[in-house]
Amino acid sequence: MLITVNPETLSLSPGSEIVLRNQSWQDYEDLLAIRKDKKLPKLYFNAQNQEIQLMSPLPSHANRIDTLRDLVKSLLRFQQKDWQSFDPITLKQFKQAGVEPDTCFYIVNYQAILGKERIDLSIDPPPDLAIEVDLTSLTNLEAYKTIGIPELWIYNSGVLKIYLFVDKNYQESSQSLLFEDWDVKSIFPKYVELAWNKGSSLALRQFEQDTLILLKKLVKKSK
Repeated sequence: MLITVNPETLSLSPGSEIVLRNQSWQDYEDLLAIRKDKKLPKLYFNAQNQEIQLMSPLPSHANRIDTLRDLVKSLLRFQQKDWQSFDPITLKQFKQAGVEPDTCFYIVNYQAILGKERIDLSIDPPPDLAIEVDLTSLTNLEAYKTIGIPELWIYNSGVLKIYLFVDKNYQESSQSLLFEDWDVKSIFPKYVELAWNKGSSLALRQFEQDTLILLKKLVKKSK
């Protein structure tokens, strides 16, 4: 059986996805309450289609998101930028939508949420960047529109897609606004797959070495 639900537990087999149709906001809140503070299964709600999505990722999913998280942190350090990251996190707009990105970053607005145990989007800003890995299931952009995260990355099968929130819609972009000087769309997949095939530590070291070399070349060129 893929899913087990009782008054005390909520579980889903790894690599499984289930979509519950004709669901209400209260149904979504009830499942969150049953799951309590556990990471899995991930829960998404979209009031427009009245669906709740439950997903439990495979190890390959976890490894890739872990590498993407490390790559973003590494690049932020190179840029000498401050940030606050969250994993896991539940982001909700009351009675409209709920999403749980694989990881997310507050960069521009990081000071607004320092020390907070819970993010309340009625008073707090959404993260500046959310990242999803689509191996077990596909990301629902409609739910994310309601949350309004400025930049959303979706990684799937060696391809990184960047979506920018413009005029209340997500538009695919070839360039990240948060990392304007870096072609993350082309660069990051190489190291994500290297981490899966050769090891996470090796991939991150290689990325940091390559980035340092590139930075030195840029500094030399600017002189």
